[in-house]
Amino acid sequence: MSLAPRAVLVHRTTEYEELLARHGTHGQAAFFLSSRGRSIEEVARRHERTRQALADVAAAVPLQWRHSRVERADLDRFLFAPEDVVVVVGQDGLVANAAKYLSGQPVVGIDTDPGRNPGVLVRHRPGDAAALLRAAAAPGGRADELTMVEAVADDTQRLLALNEIYLGPPGHQTARYRLGTDAAGSPAEPQASSGVLVGTGTGATGWLRSLWQERRSPLALPAPTDPRLLWFVREAWPSPVTGTSLVSGELGRGQELRLTVESDRVVVFGDGMETDALELTWGQSVRLGIAATALRLTV
Repeated sequence: MSLAPRAVLVHRTTEYEELLARHGTHGQAAFFLSSRGRSIEEVARRHERTRQALADVAAAVPLQWRHSRVERADLDRFLFAPEDVVVVVGQDGLVANAAKYLSGQPVVGIDTDPGRNPGVLVRHRPGDAAALLRAAAAPGGRADELTMVEAVADDTQRLLALNEIYLGPPGHQTARYRLGTDAAGSPAEPQASSGVLVGTGTGATGWLRSLWQERRSPLALPAPTDPRLLWFVREAWPSPVTGTSLVSGELGRGQELRLTVESDRVVVFGDGMETDALELTWGQSVRLGIAATALRLTV
């Protein structure tokens, strides 16, 4: 007997809640913000819109379904099940934060603050939740398959990301490594830089795009569903023992970028989630390419 679907509502602590946790009361939080030229009223209104959106979405879950909630900070400890329908209630970035912990479950993005969020990934309003939940759980439900990027270390550690994966030093030092692709006749190059970024078409609206524009890159930015990745080396440093000939490129399905660490420590994290990072030390290697898993974003 198959289980009924479970609706998992993903949300994050609001700025207002963070202020109350730090300052104790509404009045003290208001005084803190006013001393910096800000009003607490707009912060409180955004908080109320978020709480109301969560309540509306929770009320839209079919009675026969199970449901659960998970806060952004707890995503790395939450166990998603195959029958889950994941409802992200918040900002676009929250969809990316959740994506790395999923394995093909349908995702519904609910925008809590239309006009303030771009709405690239949170495309829907709370009032649409009931119909979207039914559509997401139905066989053959319509969804965009968004390409994800994957990093796999030589010790089998694995990291997924929807926007981009960053590899580099944990602080403001320089990372040293050997970088190469799997293209025939392409030897690995020793490099020293502030890191390497490998991004998807979804990430092409953010950090990846800023590097692409800065370089005036001739490479075409991928669309979110394109099976292509772009990669850029940040601030590569030329020296007698380090080169700068491999600083950008494109990866198709089945192609990989290889990096072997030649410094004490390199961190690898995805979509800004630095608290859930891989740590690699001297001699370890990591391969980056298109992930077998895609994000199923309900349209």
